[in-house]
Amino acid sequence: MSLEEFRRFREKMNERILAADNLDIRRFFALDSRVYEEGALPVKTKELLGLVASLVLRCDDCITYHIIRCAEEGVSDAEFFEAFSVGLVVGGSIVIPHLRRAVATLDEVRARAGEPKDAASAAKG
Repeated sequence: MSLEEFRRFREKMNERILAADNLDIRRFFALDSRVYEEGALPVKTKELLGLVASLVLRCDDCITYHIIRCAEEGVSDAEFFEAFSVGLVVGGSIVIPHLRRAVATLDEVRARAGEPKDAASAAKG
């Protein structure tokens, strides 16, 4: 699934789910949004934590979402790969297929933004 297909499907289904007006689901969605807001930890760190947890849980949709958000928060490729390594160590070899898809997604995110593969690091240098 392309990044655009991912975005469209996610938005469409979130609208459909929230239109059911189930209070518990609405509360969970709100909590999920709020937990990633700036706080004692910066948003960038929280998104990296979400990425690592998603790798360990092997949720490709969540991995894609957090890669997009991490890129928006200026995460460099070096930072991505350190987070990937934490997820791999915690989750074990079963994470490898998800790691492959994560790196492919990261490459697609960078290409869509017209950035070199490590644009965030280059901007800092």
